[in-house]
Amino acid sequence: MDLWITPLLAVAGLGVGWLMAPVTERYCGELSVGRRYAVALVTAMTFVALAWRLGLTGALPAYLYLGAVGTVLAFIDIRVKRLPDPLTLSSYLIGPALLAFAAPFVEEGWQRVLYSLVGMGCLWSVYGAQHFLFPDAIGRGDVKLAGVLGLYLGWFGQSTWFTGLLLGFVFGGLVALGLLLTRRASRKTEIPFGPYMMAGALVAILAHPGVTL
Repeated sequence: MDLWITPLLAVAGLGVGWLMAPVTERYCGELSVGRRYAVALVTAMTFVALAWRLGLTGALPAYLYLGAVGTVLAFIDIRVKRLPDPLTLSSYLIGPALLAFAAPFVEEGWQRVLYSLVGMGCLWSVYGAQHFLFPDAIGRGDVKLAGVLGLYLGWFGQSTWFTGLLLGFVFGGLVALGLLLTRRASRKTEIPFGPYMMAGALVAILAHPGVTL
């Protein structure tokens, strides 16, 4: 990615994060100025990281959308342990549409769209099965988010998809273990899993090139 685009995307991320931060107020109550700055800063950092990974390609808008919505979802889940349907379910329409828009501008674009749809269905099924077997551990919101993340992980292929799945569980497990060891939580404590799912997906996207863009 050209260095000149980095500050532009950082500013764009700050602006998008600042404008989207009030969405969290619907679920978390009034935001402090510090929390609003935090949402804006995390969004900006995510924008820059994704642009560094993807470059100025047709797929970049789709992933910037994921970065913006994912940041808001993470803040909400941490605060109130909830992944709101208006943000997750709408992404099942917006995400595929943005990736389909990108398909003509990247190599084997339509094949990647197919990979994305398969990835969406498979990750939704993995989490859906866990929710059925262990409803106290995996919530319905996590299942809905899983399908969205599977969509974006699938674009890069099987390796990235599997890495994103694995890292989500690793990050969530390590945090839960740390809380237990420091006695800040018990085995019955509900821990928001969405942020770790999204962190795992982001690291997988950044670290594993999968198919060449």
